[in-house]
Amino acid sequence: MNWTVERILHFEERSTIIDGYCHFGFHDGQGNRFILDHDTHWLGKISGSSNALSWTAGKSPVMAGVRHIHVDLANPTYVTTIDSDTIMVVSSGNNKVFRINHFTGSSQLLIAGEVWGLKDIGNCEYDPGGFLWINEVTGCRVHKFDLEGQLLTTFGNGVPGFAQDKAAKDEVQFNWIFDLRRGPDGNIYVLDSGNYCIRMIDVRCDVVTRVAGTGTGGYSGDGGPALEATFGTNPDDHLDGPWSLAIDEAGNLFIGDTQNHVVRMVERETGRITTIAGRTPRVSSYNNDSAICINPLDLQLPKICSLDYYNNRLFIPEWDGELIILARPR
Repeated sequence: MNWTVERILHFEERSTIIDGYCHFGFHDGQGNRFILDHDTHWLGKISGSSNALSWTAGKSPVMAGVRHIHVDLANPTYVTTIDSDTIMVVSSGNNKVFRINHFTGSSQLLIAGEVWGLKDIGNCEYDPGGFLWINEVTGCRVHKFDLEGQLLTTFGNGVPGFAQDKAAKDEVQFNWIFDLRRGPDGNIYVLDSGNYCIRMIDVRCDVVTRVAGTGTGGYSGDGGPALEATFGTNPDDHLDGPWSLAIDEAGNLFIGDTQNHVVRMVERETGRITTIAGRTPRVSSYNNDSAICINPLDLQLPKICSLDYYNNRLFIPEWDGELIILARPR
């Protein structure tokens, strides 16, 4: 699977929209693009035709002439689409999840973390079965809510730990969950970052299995089974381990192996892992230029802070202000 560098966008320190993209954003399953401005506490939707904002949401209006929806957002981190009019957004700064209807311009507090004893909400992922999946980062748990905000099921006991193979919901332990995504198979994939692995929640039987990573840090395993691979570690970094996860329509996993400065892919059909972008060790000074960097393996990725996949493109936000877009043949 030959990936190429399609574009490299360089962003300023403050909020910027370049050609309809922002440094930190998401595509939903229908291709809608959302901006999440974590530092200035707002989100917005990009109009597909004009590459401009069609609406924004947050505590205060963002741009003159753009319709704004008032929401008590603080450091938004993730958006999931419920239907053509409705999204859910995680507001990590105040540990809440909001429902926003951008057609009516209304918002609703759906989940208040303190009510349910949630330490720190990370992502929320919509399940078309009518559920919302939420992870706690340092709280080391995954929760299933209904769309009325009622807690249904919890995976993990909140104590950091490692269950190497299969574990039931009451027996499993996680260690700092940085990302959570729903796969095309309907199962929930958990980036168990403090354990340097990816776990899968089988939603039919509430069993958790390890699908990549051994549970120890390192950089090994390329070309072999993902279960025997190791992911990067940096004990001096407060957020140790891999930071981000994405899944394509075939169920291939993409891991932002932050501490190894690479993106790695687990192929669904074979279960094998390879590095598809970046190189390790990184150099102290670099210049990612799309006119020069044709091969994704030549990219310098000092700190991958998120991943997004849509329509044969992988979007890699890099901490210092780059958005790198990879493309693969259709």
